[in-house]
Amino acid sequence: MTEKELIIKANEELDARLAAAKETGNLVVKDATQDPDVIRATFEKGKGIFRLFPAFVPRRFNKAGRRLKLHPDDYFVFGMERGSITERWFAATIAAQNGPTAKADEGMSYVCVDYNTDEKFALRDAVKVLGAELVGEELMEKYNGWPMYSKFFDNEAPLFHHLHLTFEDAARVGKLGKPECYYFPKQLNNYTGEADYTYFGFDPDTDPEEIKARIRNFKDDDTRITDLSRAYRIELGTGWYTPAGVIHAPASVLTYEPQWNSDVNSVYENIVSGEVYPPEMLDEELPEDKKTIDDVFALLDWDKNVDPHYRKHYFRRPVVEVENEQYCSKWITYGNPYIAAKELTVNPGETVTIKDNAAYGCIFVQGHGKFGVFDAEAPTLLHFGQQSSDEFFVSEKAATDGVVITNLSKVEPLVVLKHFGPNCPGVPQVDMD
Repeated sequence: MTEKELIIKANEELDARLAAAKETGNLVVKDATQDPDVIRATFEKGKGIFRLFPAFVPRRFNKAGRRLKLHPDDYFVFGMERGSITERWFAATIAAQNGPTAKADEGMSYVCVDYNTDEKFALRDAVKVLGAELVGEELMEKYNGWPMYSKFFDNEAPLFHHLHLTFEDAARVGKLGKPECYYFPKQLNNYTGEADYTYFGFDPDTDPEEIKARIRNFKDDDTRITDLSRAYRIELGTGWYTPAGVIHAPASVLTYEPQWNSDVNSVYENIVSGEVYPPEMLDEELPEDKKTIDDVFALLDWDKNVDPHYRKHYFRRPVVEVENEQYCSKWITYGNPYIAAKELTVNPGETVTIKDNAAYGCIFVQGHGKFGVFDAEAPTLLHFGQQSSDEFFVSEKAATDGVVITNLSKVEPLVVLKHFGPNCPGVPQVDMD
């Protein structure tokens, strides 16, 4: 299958799951409308911009870092057996792969119709109704919709050493590959959890047989796989690009993660901070007849994993796009063909018109003001199920025409993170020599 065919197939499967879940009530958002007239009226009222409803996601593993601005009473709102809420997803037209007990629409983004009503609709339904009006002709033609999403990743302990499948390997199980990017916002990292370092790849002198020997004992003993890896201390206000097929163990730092529309991985580390992970996490994304240790090992992009210049090639310092007395725009995700992101800072009291020639999602992380026709503010504390004014999706035409942004504070910057798909122009490139 081509990538577009896989996307269409995945969308059809998700639509079927959502339809079935609607009958049983197994949805996070149970009252969403699919009325095209409501979707279009909301689009027009927002002048081509949607205000999104917060999408908090629990995970069975690790424990919440509690930096998501979520109310302390609500971290186990999905139930103790589902684990704590450790992520918030942005501009997501897919659902989290969270096991058989998960809500069918976990992680999906919904659009708020208005502040005075609880009515909402799925961003994926808005893409179906509006198509190129929302995301542009190029993305509709090539990907049949919006091909990426972003999230805040918020764990108190470091995560297990794992990789995300390449597009070729994911296609064997009818899924998409998952390149992803990291940025560590200073506004949300007043503390960095248990471990402020991330492992990437393996030491360049590592023998492949050493890796196989470790993961062969996944069911029986601690793999201690990070003995063979390399750790990099996290520097707030910077980031990384992590290609699919590269093994990594993310730090316990709250991370902004623009990534491809996928949720697939293979886990090589079975004990982290005293938490034990089940053996099926090693090979659950492999075909039934391809689950040997050699098959698991083959998921690695070996050359990238043992790149002696890994930091040079994949570490990302911000690159200033525009800086003047009114605002500063920086590229924070770049140097890859899939996803891009910017950090925009509007200075106190300023009003600016910002043009971006591609559709994007965004999340405000500091300050308050106006974003187009909307009020915008970084929240202090949100209850689960509460609307917010910190997340938006901007159509291609609205982005190209320019969004008027006002910082209403006399003293505090207004800061927003913006995530783009693969059609964003002007993204800086990286010399891989």
